[in-house]
Amino acid sequence: MNIKYRVTLTAEERNHLMRIISKGKTEGYRIRHAHILLAVDEIEDNKEWTDKSIAKAYHTTEKSIGNLRRRFVEKGLDAALGREKREVAPRIKIDGEIEAKIVALTCSKAPEGHSQWTLRLLADKVVELGIMESISHTAIGDCLKKTKLNHGYKSSGAYPSHQQSL
Repeated sequence: MNIKYRVTLTAEERNHLMRIISKGKTEGYRIRHAHILLAVDEIEDNKEWTDKSIAKAYHTTEKSIGNLRRRFVEKGLDAALGREKREVAPRIKIDGEIEAKIVALTCSKAPEGHSQWTLRLLADKVVELGIMESISHTAIGDCLKKTKLNHGYKSSGAYPSHQQSL
């Protein structure tokens, strides 16, 4: 097992983590981080615990365990217990004009061979028409959810009107 960042807790740090776990009156991720730090502690006799088994036990990934180890070694206990802050805030890609074009496209007739638009079809068409350089189907769904436009409901205006012939 080749681990780049080795976690060695002091007695005081172990006691602090045990208090967090036993009180249970904090955010769930902090309690999980405390459990994981105790499991990866080099001082304790944790030979049976591998990052893989710890990840499985605490419903996370080995990469998350590695990131937690790195934060503890580089920034200390408080940083490891917390969440890492984003360096750059996510930029908003869909403005009002683009949103209007997506809604209009959703209300239009679906491509040949399809009874209605899917999120993936919409994303592909938005890129094909040059409305945006790239966009995921998830972002399309978020945009339509925000506008409360669901092409599954008759009241949305995007539902094809069918007249029954008698």
